[in-house]
Amino acid sequence: MWYRLGKWIIKKRILLLSLLAVATLIMGYVAKDIKMSYEFSKAIPVDNQKYKDYQQFLKTFGRDGNTVVVGIHSDKYFEKGTFNQIAALQNEIKAARGVTGILSIPTAVDLIKNDSLQQFKPEAIFHAPYSDQAQLDSNSQQFLNLPFYQGLLYNPAKNAYLIAVSLNDTLINSKERTHIIAGIMKPIEAFEKNAGIQVHVSGLPYIRTTVGDKIAHELNYFLLGSFLLSAITLLLFFRSFSAMIMSLAVVAMGVIFSVATMVLFGYKITLLTALIPPLIVVIGIPNCIYFFNKYHSVYKEKANKYQAIIVMVGRMGIVTLFCNIAAAIGFAVFAFTSSDLLKEFGVVAGINIMVLFIISLIFIPSVLSMLPAPKAAHMRYLDNKYLTRVLIKIEKWAFYHVKYVYGVTLVLLVAAVLGTLRMKTVSHVVDDLPHSDKIYTDLKWFEENFNGVMPLEVVVDSKKKNGLFRNLSTIEKIDRFSSYLAAQPGVAKPLSFVSALKFARQAFYEGDSTYYGVLTQFEVPFMGNYIKAISKQSKDAQAKSSALSSMVSRFIDSNKQVARISVNMKDVGTTRLPVMLDSFRHKADKIFDSAHYKVTFTGSTVTFLEGSAYIIEGLGESIFWAFILIALAMLYLFKSTRMLFCSLIPNIIPLIVTAGVMGWLGISIKPSTVLVFSVALGIAIDVTIRFLINYKQELPHLNGDVDRTLKQTITHTGISIIYTSLVLVAGFIIFIFSQFAGTESLGWLTSLTLAVATLTNLVLLPVLIKSLSVKKGKANKASIKK
Repeated sequence: MWYRLGKWIIKKRILLLSLLAVATLIMGYVAKDIKMSYEFSKAIPVDNQKYKDYQQFLKTFGRDGNTVVVGIHSDKYFEKGTFNQIAALQNEIKAARGVTGILSIPTAVDLIKNDSLQQFKPEAIFHAPYSDQAQLDSNSQQFLNLPFYQGLLYNPAKNAYLIAVSLNDTLINSKERTHIIAGIMKPIEAFEKNAGIQVHVSGLPYIRTTVGDKIAHELNYFLLGSFLLSAITLLLFFRSFSAMIMSLAVVAMGVIFSVATMVLFGYKITLLTALIPPLIVVIGIPNCIYFFNKYHSVYKEKANKYQAIIVMVGRMGIVTLFCNIAAAIGFAVFAFTSSDLLKEFGVVAGINIMVLFIISLIFIPSVLSMLPAPKAAHMRYLDNKYLTRVLIKIEKWAFYHVKYVYGVTLVLLVAAVLGTLRMKTVSHVVDDLPHSDKIYTDLKWFEENFNGVMPLEVVVDSKKKNGLFRNLSTIEKIDRFSSYLAAQPGVAKPLSFVSALKFARQAFYEGDSTYYGVLTQFEVPFMGNYIKAISKQSKDAQAKSSALSSMVSRFIDSNKQVARISVNMKDVGTTRLPVMLDSFRHKADKIFDSAHYKVTFTGSTVTFLEGSAYIIEGLGESIFWAFILIALAMLYLFKSTRMLFCSLIPNIIPLIVTAGVMGWLGISIKPSTVLVFSVALGIAIDVTIRFLINYKQELPHLNGDVDRTLKQTITHTGISIIYTSLVLVAGFIIFIFSQFAGTESLGWLTSLTLAVATLTNLVLLPVLIKSLSVKKGKANKASIKK
């Protein structure tokens, strides 16, 4: 069948190439509409309770984590020169596109009691620019007398000050986010230059945008780098520009098809799908090497170009098909997970690996048939003396040092298993960044001075309309729980509508800071109308410009039944965060009885934790199912449980070794590193299939002589396997130049896995085949004697 297919491809080459060219042009046109996605919550299944809680929160209160924080450290903050510059800075930031509000010291307000109207009137404290230092000193004293702002906008112990910049929810989650962040950073950079004061910037919108842009730029460079490195490697191997150009054309078409597939399915580029184009390049090159290697070896023997192409398709078609099926299975199993993020990756990668096979099968034979026959220089790599000596040594190990092979393998496995036991599962929002990166250092500055910027939302449902203001009990409970949170390490000052009421109580007592606290039952008759006025104002769109009424409106729902407590935290990681949340939950259950209240913990921090857990769990399940499906494919291909055993062992060992190395080096399991195992499994199995199919094809021609067949297989397939492995390693090793630890780990860990897989397939696999074949032979002899 495959030989007939080779003849048909040559016969229909013009039609096939034309169809392929038209399809590529169409898919290229479609691919131009690809967009970026910044939604980490897609990692969580839509039926997950935490996902539902977060969606309900967004519906009630709007998006969280839409604030950029700007930090300044200065012991001269309240000197008029510095203060005027800072006031000008926050005005410029406020004027930037996408900025919806500013909360800073220059914009801070005090509440003035109006007894005749029984209302509080917000009044600006500062009036920059200042020409009189005495006036600024007076205003600053008024400001510092307001406990509401302490810990929120400044840390007096460390002379640290903060500007909170609220951003438009829609724009900051669109492609405009890069321009919005750039618009904020422009006046900040100018301020640093003119004032000579270092400014720290953080917050989820800033981190996600900056990191996302860096990853996108890196992947573009890595895609280009993988093309160039593959081109150089192919040129060194084949000494043929035509072979190099054809190979690059195959993977270029594969990349175009993969990006267009995302658009056609309505997907956007995510943290995972962004890896697909470079993976297509790395996976596509071995297809080309297998085809060219067989074409050159047959032509060298037969000296007939068309016969060599037909044999190439006939012998390598089935090999390349099953290699691509195995690789596709390794990725496509993600489509069966409950995480949309993984599903998209699995669907796109699985489909396009098979598309890559079709492109290779059509393009390479068709173009080869139209090119001149290969020259002697193009086939010189087949007689590489160095590789021949390596293969001879491998052959000796497989036949004469079996005990050493098993012994070394056992020692390696024991060490790897011990390392695996040391592995930890933990990830942080910015742990892939180098600790010298400004994003990382700025985040740590905010953690040191303000206890972090990672948003956590606590939603308190009183289960009754107007339940929040029905009596003081609910307000007291929210205040008690807020005080508990504020006392926890790694937690910033909580903010809720109760904070606004405490601010109002201080204003009622003429600004006396000792009265900053929750209302007492005794004060309700006196302050009742003032509180009602605040609550009423929160509904009024015009009044929402008031800091106080705006806070009330943003922190309670329209029915005055549900309240939110907004907390910022340190980036504590996925190991410590669940422990902290369990502790928070335990305390909340003590304060809020479940009969009258429902307390929910949600927000971007919780969805990040849940998303990371689902990605890791989904990848773990995917590896298991990939093994099962690949095993079934191998069983169908070879029709032998013995060959199935021989095929899986050399590919399990490299994964265990990599896990062991991660354990010994302290590299934690997280979404960026666990992907290594699926990628490596899907690619490394190609080497096994290549070896075993050649062994199976040659065994009948050599009258079932296992030793002769193994020696010939090592000799014939060894060179292409080594070349393929070198290209694969080169394709992944380029990722070690990434500034992100996760991408760097993906590069060198995958390269390590593939290198070990090459050794196990060239050394251990022949030993396993020989050992099992010998036992089978002895068993047959014993049965004959009986």
